[in-house]
Amino acid sequence: MDLNSIEKDARGTMAKSVDYLKSELKGVRTGRATPSLIEFVKVEAYGSESELRSLAMVQAPEPTQLLVKPFDPGTVQDIIKGIEKAGLGLNPQADGKTVRISIPPLSGDRRKELIGSVKQMGEQAKVAVRNARRDANKHIDQLGKDKNNALSEDDIKQAKDGVQDLLKKHESQIDELVADKSKQIEEV
Repeated sequence: MDLNSIEKDARGTMAKSVDYLKSELKGVRTGRATPSLIEFVKVEAYGSESELRSLAMVQAPEPTQLLVKPFDPGTVQDIIKGIEKAGLGLNPQADGKTVRISIPPLSGDRRKELIGSVKQMGEQAKVAVRNARRDANKHIDQLGKDKNNALSEDDIKQAKDGVQDLLKKHESQIDELVADKSKQIEEV
């Protein structure tokens, strides 16, 4: 393994952590109805567990309402059970061949809880990014100790500085994502 591949691996791992955080934040409820709120809910249908988006189309016809149109109308009750089990505090109602979900406004306490959980998700993403830095630094140190590689102390320091710059860049992205989501949650 050379310095370029170590940095490339660290960059990839850090980017995956940020992407995972983005997908997790999509499922956090804000004061507005968005399809991404329930698209990833697991639904038990046809003898296996699937994401809601693979079983139905989700729309937001109004800012306070979601409409779920199952591809197979026979899965309406399974979809309702899945949404109730997800623990999002939503009350889905069967409406013929569709499911309607009214999104109640968030209370002040619930907003604080959600902001806290968003910050916790951000911290978990930062831990993952820092672990990638630690692993990269460990590999750089091993390269420095290897007799077959002629790495100077300056090369090692420069490589570690590059990894640290990657860390700072990804941590600032995480902070930005958390701040944006917190702002969305606080909006009434």
